[in-house]
Amino acid sequence: MNTVTYLRTNNEQRDFESLTSALDDDLRDRYHELQELYDEHNVIDAIETVLIAYAAGAAVGCACFREFNDHTIEIKRMFVMPDLRGQGIAMGILQELENWARELNYGYAILETGKRQPEAISLYQKSGYTIMDNYGQYIGMDNSICMRKRLG
Repeated sequence: MNTVTYLRTNNEQRDFESLTSALDDDLRDRYHELQELYDEHNVIDAIETVLIAYAAGAAVGCACFREFNDHTIEIKRMFVMPDLRGQGIAMGILQELENWARELNYGYAILETGKRQPEAISLYQKSGYTIMDNYGQYIGMDNSICMRKRLG
């Protein structure tokens, strides 16, 4: 695996648009019509905290975060190209996002993932995230798993 570099950018970056389109395809393959319930929660308006991972000059993964409250960020749109999974790229993206959030003085990170994404659940648990009650728009959504981590 080539060295992975990270670009801090915003949601208007073309590579982010391409990667999130691939993410949406992946989620539809996993969840089929159930994904329609989640699509409305995956809309990213203007966001300045987007991270893109590059290897050998190609965009290979992404994620972003937004403020959930004064001390907490919510991680969204985490994705690594399927053929490059298992190489530590997702862990690197997650760590870089957490570092960025700490730089902005946030103390916690929360996120939502789905029951049909065991690799994501495993990654988050290895990174110190613990399952919490579903929050916000995910309350009552049985397929959702919400997680939290103290960043401090």
